[in-house]
Amino acid sequence: MPIYQTGGYRVKPDAVEKVKQAIQVFVKYVQENEPGTKMYLAWQEKSDPTRFNHLFIFENEAAQARHGGSAAVKQFESVYSPELAGGEVVFTDYEMIAGKPTEQQWLKKAASGS
Repeated sequence: MPIYQTGGYRVKPDAVEKVKQAIQVFVKYVQENEPGTKMYLAWQEKSDPTRFNHLFIFENEAAQARHGGSAAVKQFESVYSPELAGGEVVFTDYEMIAGKPTEQQWLKKAASGS
């Protein structure tokens, strides 16, 4: 069963570029090495560039666990963690209600590998 999750955080103003560079490296790793991570988006808030939100769709709990236990996650955490401002990363789990494509279309596409 797919897992829908976000992770939001804020960093110190002087760390924004450093964290953005780390995000680029990290997401490239996810794209190339995590087939079970069906979506990984990293967004930066326009009105407050120190705020970031990451959106994830994991194929299942095993894919989420592989992601969370990867060396790439630990490396990314080593960059942003010392730069956090206003608290830790807040992870929030969601249930899919509706979307485009629909969940069934996404799952069919994911299963076919296209």
